[in-house]
Amino acid sequence: MTILITGATGMLGRCLVRHLASRQVVALGSRDLDVTDPRLCQQVLAVHRPRVVIHCAAMTAVDRCEGERESAFRVNALGSANIATASQHCGARLVAISTDYVFSGDLGRPYDEFDETGPRTVYGASKLAGEEAIRRHCPDHLIARVAWLYGPGGPSFVHTMLRLGAQVGEPLKVVADQLGNPTSTDAVAEALLPLLDEPVVGTLHLTCSGETSWHGLASALFTARGFSRAVASCSTAEFPRPASRPANSRLDKLGLRLLKRPAMMDWQEALQRFLREYPDG
Repeated sequence: MTILITGATGMLGRCLVRHLASRQVVALGSRDLDVTDPRLCQQVLAVHRPRVVIHCAAMTAVDRCEGERESAFRVNALGSANIATASQHCGARLVAISTDYVFSGDLGRPYDEFDETGPRTVYGASKLAGEEAIRRHCPDHLIARVAWLYGPGGPSFVHTMLRLGAQVGEPLKVVADQLGNPTSTDAVAEALLPLLDEPVVGTLHLTCSGETSWHGLASALFTARGFSRAVASCSTAEFPRPASRPANSRLDKLGLRLLKRPAMMDWQEALQRFLREYPDG
């Protein structure tokens, strides 16, 4: 069974390729497949005839998306529609990666898969449009929402903190009023891959268990690495960005529980494993 991965040179794509080393995989980066070209998508999938397509390709630079709205929708919405149409045409199951940014971030509890969406950013709106296109064009689909992702090679918040923590300087200010589930790419891969061969259709949240703030994550990293640099808390208002960040990025894994699937590993366990297995990040 051939598995085709779009966005295979990205952080999650690289991890999935590594986890699928024993399978027949076609790994395509942006130079190999322009997902915004509908004819090319049809041609490439027709040549490889994959049984499963894992769609990781996306424009994920959240702040850049705010200033490049057309590009964001071209890649995240139109690109997803093209891959969904091509997958349906060749009879492939489509597994697509989405994000917590499809929600507003205002809910007082973790969001589950049945909660109402309401993105506040161009990135979130473009990814939600991509989700809707996938549901419309490829009935045999699984949409996996992830958040606060890090993995070997980065780039990610974890890699930035590891670099800054190793430097000598004033206490590092990190936002403490945004909550989420730090999640390793390995944790996502280990939860996602068993679902490739199962007839599970719909949307699942695949983030690690437990929650913390960006400040809590940075503090855990500094403690684990023995950095002497202090971590000071600050508010979102003190650290303005072009794109607003959700105050609540916590994702409830209700879908996994309903399917009686194993729970995602705890974020602290995943972080310790990452630091142990990838000491250089």
